Amino acid sequence: MKDSSDEEEVSLGCSTLTLSPLVPESPPLRRSQPISINTNRKKGSEILSSSESPIPNPFPDLCNLSLLSSSLPSESSDKFVIKVYGDESAYKTILIGRQATAREVCQLLVQSAHCSDEDNWALLEIYPTLGLERCLEDHEVVLEVQATWSVKVEARFMFSKNYDKYEFFHIQWRFFANAMISDSEDAMKKMTSTVFIRELTSNGKSPQIKGFFNLKGYFKTSWKKMFFTLRRSGLYISTKKTDNEHLKEFANLSVSNVYKVVDGKRYGAPTEFNFCIKPTKSQGQVKDLKIMCAETEEMRKMWICAFRLFKCGRQIKLNYNAISESKLAPRTPSKSENSLVAMDFTGKAGGRVIANPTEAQNAEQEEAQAWRKRETLRFCQPNTNSEPQDFSVHETHPWFYGGLTRNEAEKLIEKQGLVDGMFLMRRSQQHENCFVLSLCHELKVKHFIVIPVLEDGKKYLTLDDGKTRFIDLLQLVEFHQINKGALPVCLTRPCICLPL
Repeated sequence: MKDSSDEEEVSLGCSTLTLSPLVPESPPLRRSQPISINTNRKKGSEILSSSESPIPNPFPDLCNLSLLSSSLPSESSDKFVIKVYGDESAYKTILIGRQATAREVCQLLVQSAHCSDEDNWALLEIYPTLGLERCLEDHEVVLEVQATWSVKVEARFMFSKNYDKYEFFHIQWRFFANAMISDSEDAMKKMTSTVFIRELTSNGKSPQIKGFFNLKGYFKTSWKKMFFTLRRSGLYISTKKTDNEHLKEFANLSVSNVYKVVDGKRYGAPTEFNFCIKPTKSQGQVKDLKIMCAETEEMRKMWICAFRLFKCGRQIKLNYNAISESKLAPRTPSKSENSLVAMDFTGKAGGRVIANPTEAQNAEQEEAQAWRKRETLRFCQPNTNSEPQDFSVHETHPWFYGGLTRNEAEKLIEKQGLVDGMFLMRRSQQHENCFVLSLCHELKVKHFIVIPVLEDGKKYLTLDDGKTRFIDLLQLVEFHQINKGALPVCLTRPCICLPL
């Protein structure tokens, strides 16, 4: 700024504003002009001040940048924000540590959703455009998995039930076909399924599994049947079944992951039971995927589990043991529970505290049985009303899905593992006042119609033409959780979707 008694000029960027001295006569009318302000001004630059008093800010707290920045992690923080989807559209952003595992993220989501069922929840890695998904192992670091994603292909985390993650530990004796597994050093030395799993979850012998698959050709739509051998060192391929000397390495397990192909039709596969090997550092292009097609769902399920066990079988066993031990560990009661005591009000002298633990447990069981008896009598009162009974008690339970379609029910059960006994209940779209029980048995989803029947003025529900009648869906489900009745298997695992 230059000094002048008559006139001062202040330069702001490329514009110049002239300040004239005050004169007694009224100044001529001048229109205001825009002033370009240079955003790269230094702290020492002179700023034009106004003679008018500034307008006070009515909401100073809302404009405090320090409050906004304090809620976000700094660049040096060990906390990071990730986005987890509950379905195709709904998602939730959570703050996790740098070394947070998939198991820890699932526990955080379960606690934030106030869900009492903490078992069998899993974090899935989804590629929607490629039609791929896989279940993260409990020990995998979430941020390390996210770091392998490419900006060219969409990828996301999804929170879902997965009963299939450790199913092979429950049915070891029949999970793998004995004719396909043997010792890698001596192919004539066969193994049982139990021994095969035990060897893969320990640092023992080197087993192998062999079988035929249809392989998709690179840059082609044709499929060719090839013979594969899976060992600890990797996946090998051969054009001849007994040619063990000319095996060629097909995939390295240490730098690859196995994915389930959700929709095999997009790749022109002979069947819908497809899976693929995807390199960890790939850019997500189709040419990087090694897509294979199995004959049955049982075969696909068996080979995906074999890939997981060959890659990190010992750690998977440790993850399973940790979950099993957490189920057996006694639950720590809350402070409010510690302040509660068992009371007996049957005596004439008033209530007394039950000090004996066995007597307190028996009193609790008797009270529960008396409550269920009162509820049963309440529902079994004669009903002469001709209007349809309101079976709305089931709507609060997670296994009821309202007007879900048949196709949607099958996809939902398939997504959560296709384990025997997995079920959900929905309204029938073809029959009024009826319901449908969708149940998984032998890797297939079967549907059973639940119809209302009238007897002695009372309405019941049945799925075996009235031989067994229930007052509502809740009683029907509880009965078939213990007795399979007309069903091929008992109801063991409810199909649950937790909203985020």
